Amino acid sequence: MGEYKGLQLVVLPTDSEHRGFYEEARQHRLVVQRCTACGMLRGAIGAGCPFCTSLDWSWHPVSGRGEIYSYAIVTQAVQPAFQVWLPYPVVLVELDEQRDVPWRDGAEGETVSLRVVANLVTADPTVPESEQNVAIGKRVEACFLDLDDTMALPQFRLIE
Repeated sequence: MGEYKGLQLVVLPTDSEHRGFYEEARQHRLVVQRCTACGMLRGAIGAGCPFCTSLDWSWHPVSGRGEIYSYAIVTQAVQPAFQVWLPYPVVLVELDEQRDVPWRDGAEGETVSLRVVANLVTADPTVPESEQNVAIGKRVEACFLDLDDTMALPQFRLIE
């Protein structure tokens, strides 16, 4: 269990879908789920593969490097502790590991990419990046905010 801005974050020992993610994050490693049936990587944690519906998967390490695919600037804090961060960026990062991979046998040029959502922070993971520095296509890398001895949160920071 960790605490982030007054929120209690709990991952139960029986939570097989999230436990490994946070165990690796605590070691400052970013992982995503890899379907053992079709081999596709996915950024959104879930039981079933969105590509082939298989329930068989494993954790797969990724570099944590990519580029901003899209972003939003949060201007109203839903949780009061984020009030001091306003405005702050939340980014959709397209990771380098799986970009424009043909899907559905390449029908009509369909492709998929590996994307994850996180806060964009400065070199100090407790400080949000200024909205003037955020742009689609900018390079980022994962960084980690240690919450306690058992939990860390992956976030992203600008590089290059």
